[in-house]
Amino acid sequence: MMFRQIVFTLETYGVKNIVGIPFGYRGFFEKGLKEMPLSRHLVENINLNGGSFLGVSRGGAKTSEIVDSIQARRIDMLFVLGGNGTHAGANAIHEECRKRKLKVSVVAVPKTIDNDILLMDKTFGFDTAVEEAQRAINSAYIEARSAYYGIGLVKLMGRSSGFIAMHASLSSGQVDVCLIPEVPFTLDGEFGVLRHLEHLLKTKGFCVVCVAEAAGQDLLQKSGATDASGNVIFSDIGVHMQQKIKMHFKDIGVPADVKYIDPTYMVRACRANASDAILCTVLGQNAVHGAFAGFSGITSCICNTHYVYLPITEVIKAPKRVNPNSRMWHRCLR
Repeated sequence: MMFRQIVFTLETYGVKNIVGIPFGYRGFFEKGLKEMPLSRHLVENINLNGGSFLGVSRGGAKTSEIVDSIQARRIDMLFVLGGNGTHAGANAIHEECRKRKLKVSVVAVPKTIDNDILLMDKTFGFDTAVEEAQRAINSAYIEARSAYYGIGLVKLMGRSSGFIAMHASLSSGQVDVCLIPEVPFTLDGEFGVLRHLEHLLKTKGFCVVCVAEAAGQDLLQKSGATDASGNVIFSDIGVHMQQKIKMHFKDIGVPADVKYIDPTYMVRACRANASDAILCTVLGQNAVHGAFAGFSGITSCICNTHYVYLPITEVIKAPKRVNPNSRMWHRCLR
């Protein structure tokens, strides 16, 4: 959907030769992957679907190989869509192009449901993910409320931050316990989550728990494995909590009925909602305007309610995380 707007704006500028590189950076070097000619006619309806028209992949070749490919294809504007890792790759490509004195403008656009890129109010995909995640929470609420001593447990995406879990919990209004990676917690003991769940079952008869995928990793055995992009592969906190809750309540003689929902890819695969569609349109248009203004090594984003260009170097220093002292987190606790 994002590059639909990029294609529209490029054509407005009179650009005739627009191509899409399939499957991310892999499309620059993998044999058998051919670039795709793009036009308004080809992309005008892609906003009606979720997913990625060009495809995605993890990992990539050496930066020098990618820039070799850019030179060979005579590309002079490169628009890169993605999250922190994609932005880091775009910055490396920008630096390599500068080193070679190539006239190539590299512009990134933030596209990640995790909303975890520094300095940005929100990234494309976040609002849609929260909306879909809220549906999972509402399903867990209905199931838990309908069961005798029902406990609804929902695991949501959030590789390094708890923004989806926090905002989905806030918007649903049904969550009793929200667990995010920024706030340490224990399951056992006097102040553990399990003891609090006991209290909730005694006082209201059911409860709903929302947990971000990166939460509580210190409670799990680490595999040490990484994916093709070098990201740590997390142990499954959702399944671990499901088993721990079942065992705990069985041990204390309470017939708790745990309903576990993991909507992971359903949250990511759906069509963008109205809020994200507007954000996507503006960021895509601005990316092209920035490239034609002669900028490179920038990202088109929204910061402090303003649409701006930021140097990629400033937004890839670390992932953005929920501030446990922020008003938004305290609103969630309330």
